[in-house]
Amino acid sequence: MLFSLRNSGFFAIGLLLGHAGHADPDTYIRAGAIVDVEAGVVLDGRTIAIEDGVIVAVTPSSEVSIPSGAGLIDLSDYTVLPGLMDAHTHLLSDSDDHGLNSLVVSLPEATINGVKNAAITLQAGFTTVRNVGAPGYADVALRDAIAAGEIAGPRMLVSGPGIGITGGHCSDNNLLPYEYGVTENGVADGPWAIRQMVRQNVKFGVDLIKTCSTGGVLSAGTRLDAVQYTLEELEALVDEAHMHGRKVAVHAHGTAGIRNAILAGADSIEHASFLTEEVIELAKERGTPLVMDIYVTEHILTEGEASGVLPESLEKEREVGQIQRESFSRAHDAGVAMVFGTDSAVYPHGDNARQFSRMVQFGMTPAEAVRSATVLAADLLGVGDQVGRIAEGLQADLVAVSGNPYEDVSILENVEFVMKGGVVYREP
Repeated sequence: MLFSLRNSGFFAIGLLLGHAGHADPDTYIRAGAIVDVEAGVVLDGRTIAIEDGVIVAVTPSSEVSIPSGAGLIDLSDYTVLPGLMDAHTHLLSDSDDHGLNSLVVSLPEATINGVKNAAITLQAGFTTVRNVGAPGYADVALRDAIAAGEIAGPRMLVSGPGIGITGGHCSDNNLLPYEYGVTENGVADGPWAIRQMVRQNVKFGVDLIKTCSTGGVLSAGTRLDAVQYTLEELEALVDEAHMHGRKVAVHAHGTAGIRNAILAGADSIEHASFLTEEVIELAKERGTPLVMDIYVTEHILTEGEASGVLPESLEKEREVGQIQRESFSRAHDAGVAMVFGTDSAVYPHGDNARQFSRMVQFGMTPAEAVRSATVLAADLLGVGDQVGRIAEGLQADLVAVSGNPYEDVSILENVEFVMKGGVVYREP
């Protein structure tokens, strides 16, 4: 069994360099059951045939004769699902680098953190992530190193630096006083400056654009209900991003900022805490997915102070945590599209799956929660033709657990097998 990076005090050089996995040219997985995430059912006794990292057949095991010499992975005691997906991660940050602690994190250290956290996230069963905000385009380098097989990690879609207003949540550093003259590299004010910043991010290789239309919990001096960017500015950002074929993820807690982002044509709303019935109906009408991180409030309020979270941020979390969860329930009941995203780095990387049980607690069925982290996440990220389901022609991104996640979704917190692109990174 490959050791668990989540529980180790050190990392194997082979795994971090991408050499710990193994692949066979012809591989069969004999699964006790597989999860059909589109139909929302568990199918007993299936065999998955894989060639060159791609699923070529999914067949009842009773109908399959495995050729002599073919690679066989026996998961007959396990339930196999598509690789899980998290649409809101920060792999280059750590959960103990909040508040003033963040001031001592250099770009090289953040990059090294990204290598470490990518491996941890993959070991936890998340084979694809969307990374929404990172310094210095280090997330672009991390994505490319993973894709080249140089290090282990999930498939990544990355935004580079978030784009936002002077003094805003997304883009600026409000912790240092005026005399330091610090302005972060994502700051842009006004439609044309915003367009230029979008173009710069595209130039340096991002997959999507991240911006903020309200303040945030963990930034100093910003209010959750305060609008950041006018509707005109957001429309310019979205228009420019879409011209370059990039989707836009908008951080928005407050109602006015959520409404502006939806009206501007945002492709997803992150956090979406203060939802009115009007805004819920607008999101449903426009088909705008909500990515609501409803697990993190528990970690912030219990562990945040020790990890450097500012007193003002703790107070904001006390204000917003329960309201966001109530908004989640109402949006779900109204039928708004909802995609799995956790804000990893606010809590320790690798604990992403803890959110599943909270999604069920606040209104989803287990099948809906799993669907939000597979086929729906794949559609939002624009990779539904590659991953998100167990189907012929898709990448062999698979995880396995003991038990039925539709009966107890919390078992996804303990995956026992991880395959990405036909390469095994964790096995029982």
